[in-house]
Parts: sequence; structure tokens; C-alpha cells
Amino acid sequence: MKDGENDTGVAKLTKAERRLKIKKSRREAKKLAEAKVDASKENLHSEVLAKVEEDLSAEELFAKKKIRLAEVGIALIENPEANIKSLKELLQICDDEDHNIVKLGLMSLLAVFKDIIPGYHIRLPTEKELEMTVSKAVQQTRLYESTLLRSYKAYLQKLITLDKQTTFHHVAVRCMCSLLDAVPHFNFRESLLANVVKNISSSDDVVRKLCCEAIRSLFINEGKHGGRATLEAVRLIADHVKFHNCQLHPDSMDVFLSLTFDEDLGKSESNEEKVKPKKKKRRQNQEGSNQVQGSDRKKVRQELMVKTREEVNADFKAISFAPDSEERRRMQSETLSAVFETYFRILKHSMDPSLSRSKTNAVAATGASGSQPLLASCLNGLGKFSHLIDLDFMGDLMGCLKKLAGYSDHFEGSSSESYLSVSERLQCCIVAFRVMKNNLDALNVDLQEFFVQLYNLLLEHRPDRDRGEVLAEALKAMLWEGKQHDMQRAAAFIKRLATFSLSFGSAEAMAALVTLKHLLQKNSKCRNLLENDAGGGSLSGLVVKYQPEATDPNLSGALASVLWELSLLAKHYNPSISSMATSVSSMASMNPAHNQVYLSTASPPQAFKDLSIERELFKPIGKPVSLNRKRTRGRDFVIISPDEVQKVENTIDEQEVQRRLEDHFMVLRDIAENERLRGELNHTLSSIKLYEEYKRQKKQRYTSNTGRRNENGEKVK
Repeated sequence: MKDGENDTGVAKLTKAERRLKIKKSRREAKKLAEAKVDASKENLHSEVLAKVEEDLSAEELFAKKKIRLAEVGIALIENPEANIKSLKELLQICDDEDHNIVKLGLMSLLAVFKDIIPGYHIRLPTEKELEMTVSKAVQQTRLYESTLLRSYKAYLQKLITLDKQTTFHHVAVRCMCSLLDAVPHFNFRESLLANVVKNISSSDDVVRKLCCEAIRSLFINEGKHGGRATLEAVRLIADHVKFHNCQLHPDSMDVFLSLTFDEDLGKSESNEEKVKPKKKKRRQNQEGSNQVQGSDRKKVRQELMVKTREEVNADFKAISFAPDSEERRRMQSETLSAVFETYFRILKHSMDPSLSRSKTNAVAATGASGSQPLLASCLNGLGKFSHLIDLDFMGDLMGCLKKLAGYSDHFEGSSSESYLSVSERLQCCIVAFRVMKNNLDALNVDLQEFFVQLYNLLLEHRPDRDRGEVLAEALKAMLWEGKQHDMQRAAAFIKRLATFSLSFGSAEAMAALVTLKHLLQKNSKCRNLLENDAGGGSLSGLVVKYQPEATDPNLSGALASVLWELSLLAKHYNPSISSMATSVSSMASMNPAHNQVYLSTASPPQAFKDLSIERELFKPIGKPVSLNRKRTRGRDFVIISPDEVQKVENTIDEQEVQRRLEDHFMVLRDIAENERLRGELNHTLSSIKLYEEYKRQKKQRYTSNTGRRNENGEKVK
């Protein structure tokens, strides 16, 4: 019974019903797949639309904020008294999340403050003054000044905060430097100066140059602040150097070269002090007689008038930019003392080699090179302000310079290497001679040690390592200028310079030959070195034989030698050197009575500069010389004179050159843009081809899996 029921309960499908059922299931699966594809396309389309709308809304919002910044800024500049409260809105815009809006807001506030800040220092009213009844105009002025001062303080605080962030560092520093340059007289100058000086030795070249230019402008334009900001800046820089132990970038010391000091201030001081006591005595006598004759009421009135006058004078001095002579003299003396204190600290630090070596890593962090980065700037400053140094410190200064020049290394048996370069030691010698020249009447110092140093440093100089212009300046300061030298010393330097000219480059050789010729012209007896006797010159000093290894020029015996180097220099590849050597050799037949008539006009630095320019224009022509090539006539080198180069430069139309360069770089930009677009097009085409290949392979796999079916729905093998 049960078997029969089971057989009748299970309905068997026919072939047609099975075929319809399979078709129906396939149709439903296809519809589901199409629905999923449509849903994914709709989702992707909606995401793209949302992103586009978001970008458009962000751009519109950015444009609206920019327009609002411009509107508020223009309104403030046109009528600052009526729209002074709009500064708060600009400050709020600077708190925006968009960094570009914050930068635009900072620059807008900078332009507004530079335009509306008054030309005086704002003093807020005291509590006693606020209790007094004033007019409506005074109340409006007080409201305007207090709002301006409060907004300016908030702006500076925001700049100081943003200066610590990498994103806004450049903008914040630029704003602070511009404010310090434009309004150094205004309130909160101390905060501006402190932050600018803090970045004066930054490793970032842009930030460091901005800060140095702002400080230089402050030193040059003292009329804007009366010199008070100069004193504050110099003190801050001195503290900055002390805090960093003299390991700063040289640019931080070069700003001192822009300082100026009054030379005739001491004369006016003595005259004013003679006149003022007489006037004060007359006034005191008149006031005493009036007080005796007047009544008590008059005394009270006079005391009130004197007190009021003192208060008015104090307020006038507080807002005035032009201090009196005594105040200016005091500020300049304090500025000068701070400058020399910094210079002497650098010299003292440079004299300690162990301390300088331990700080080499700190110098690398500041972007400077060498263990003594500030020494060169310090020596330049001492050379410029040497006439202002107090004579009490002159002996110590000369001792420091002598030690830094390395004099003890040769005569105290020191075997350790000098930690200063040859150029730095030459600069020490130059500064010593400048100090001596500027204080010639008050000093009686023997400079023999510095001549010894120059004599030995000529052998240590290397053109590829040391600065040739410093050597040329040393030759000018120590040998070319000044009085006539001792005959032994002059002969020693003449011989050493001839040897030097034979060993180094054209520019250094020309500077040495110019100095050599000048010494021969001023010291006629040294022309015996030009003789070609077998036993040397006809004159000889205490030393009969020439000793080239001697460290002291007075003990070298150079008068017993001859200048045989000139015969080799006359065949120099550079025509300028060969002609100069020939000119010096011809001085042997010059009349000694005319030794002061034909002195050289070109100084060693000028000769070095001219040969440096000529060396750039001195280029070989033609093909390289081969070993098997026959000797050909003609010149292998050509020299283009600077005059011809100047003529060619004058004939060039700068506008035409600029136009052609613009066209050239525009073509290059177009080529780069075309390459970029072509690359994107190729990438898109390859993606389309890959997608088509993927669809074709997918279709093939589908047909291979399902196979072909007949009309009854059966699979055909």
C-alpha cells in the first residue's frame, strides 16, 4: 500500500516541462545578474556625482571666502575708523581648516596692518585718564586705538604660533619680517625682533635671507625708530651667538656690517656740555628770586607748571623717533660695545681648538661649513670698525690676532696642525694691519710677526683650496701699501713671490708679480736681484748664502740670490704673465733715481680680478692635439678682450632675447604636455583592449562549459 502511494505521490516531469523549467531558471538568473550590474552602475554614478558636487561646492566656498577677504580688506583700508571691528572677522578667517585660506588671511592682514598702523607708538589711557570726561572724538580715537592694538597683538600671537608649524613657517616668517621692516616703531616690537632673530641662522635659505634682510633694513633705516630698535636687535643677536656658542651661519654676523656710527658725536658733546651749565645756573637763579618774591599761591602754581611740563616732555620723548644727542650717543655706545663684545667672544672661542672641534656637528646643522663659521665675518667687522676700538683693548686684540695667525706654531716649537685655514690666518694679518693703519698715531706696535706669517703662508697657499682674493688683499695691505720696507725683508718677499708665481695659477701669479714689481720700484737696491752673476746678486747682507727654508724673511739671505724665475715666467702660456715678467726683467736697466716715478697703478686685488675674468675667456680652439700629428703653425689659444665682450653685450637686445627664451620654453612646455596626454591616451586604449579581450575569453569559457544543445534541450556531444 505504501509503495503504491509513494509511486503516485511523486510526479514525474516530461522532457518539455524540464526544458521549460531550465529556461525559466536561466531567465531568472540573467535578470538577477543584470539587476546587480545596474545597481553597481547606479552606485558608482552616484558616488561620482557626489564627489563632483563636493569638489564644486569646495571651490565655490573657497571663492566666496576669497571674495570676503578682499571685501573686508578693501573696506578697512578705505575707512579704518568706521570698519575697525572687521579686524576680528579677518582673524577668525585665519582659523579656517583650509590651509590656503589661512595663508591668504595672514597676507591680507599684513597688507591691512601695514596700511592702517599710525606713525606713532600707541599708549593706552591709564585708569585715572579713563575716569576723566572727554569729548566724543577722543572716545572714538581711544576705541579705535585700543581695538587696533588688541587685534595687532592677536595677529602677532597667531604668527608666532604658526611659525612653529612646517606648513605655515614660510608665510609666518615673511609676515613678521615685512612688519618689522614697515612699522619698527609700533608696539610689540620686542616680540617681532625676538622671533626674527631666532630664525636669522636658519638652515632654510629662504627664511634666513628674509630675516637677514629685515635686520639690515632695520640698521640702515634708523629714522623709522630713532635707533632704539637697532640697539635691541644687536643685543638679541649677541645673546643668540652666546647661547649657540658661536656655532651659527655666517650670515647672522654679516648683518653687523650694515651698522653705521656717528664720527663727530664726541665733538658736539663737549660743546653742549660747556653751554648747558651756564643756562641751568641762570634759570636756577631766576627761579630762586621769583620764589622769594612770590607768594605761596604762586609757588604752588609754578610747581604745578613745572610738573606738567615734565610730564609733557616725557610723553613727547616716548612717542618721538628722534632722540636728543645725549640719548643717541648713549645708544650708539651701547650698540658698539655689544658688537665688540660679540666679536671678542668669537675670537676667544676661535682660540680654543678643542672647543671648536667638539662643535663641528652643530655647525653642520646650521648649514655652515668649517669649525669656525663666524670667524671670517668677525674679522671683516673688526676691519671695518677698527677705528672705533678703545685703545685699552688694542693690545689684547693684537695678541689674539697674532695667536690666531699661527705665529706660535713656527717659533714655540708647536708641532700640532693649525685648526684655521690659510685664508682665515691671512685675514687675521689683514685685520691687524688695518687696525694699525687706522690708529697709527696712538699705536706703536711691531708688526714683524705678521710679516713672518705672510712669508710662510705663501708656501702653504693652495689655489684649489684657499681663496685667492684673500691672498691678493693681504699682499695689498701688507706689501703694496704703506711705507718703504727694510731691504732684507723686501728682497726676501721679492724672491718668495717669484717662486710663488712659478708654482700657481695665472690670477695668483699676476697678483704676486704686481706686488713684486711694486717692491722693486720702491726699493731700488733690491734690483740687484735682477743681475745674472754666477754668485748671485752684487749685494749681500748678514747671511751670505740664500736659505729658502728659512722661516724669517730677515734671515733668508735673499740678497745673495737672483730672480732666475723670471726667465721661465717670460715663457708662460698666458701672454699677460709673460709680458709682466718681461717688464720686471727690464727694470735692471732702470735708473735708480727714478724709482718713485713709475709706481704700479693696478693693485694686487685688481690684477687678480682681471686675470680671473680673462681666465674665463681664455679658451682653446680647434681639435685636440694627437701624438702623430705634424707640427702646424698658428696659435692654439685665443684671448677675447673684455672690451669686445662688452661691445657684444651692448649689441644684444634684452627684450628680443627674453621673447625668444619665452617662446623656446613655451614649446618645451607644450611638448611635455603633449607627451603626458599621449601617455594617458595610450593607457586608456590599452585598458579598453584588455577589457575587450577579457570579455571575449569569458564568452569562450561560457560556451565551452555549457556546450551546444539540440531542440529537445539535450547536450550534443
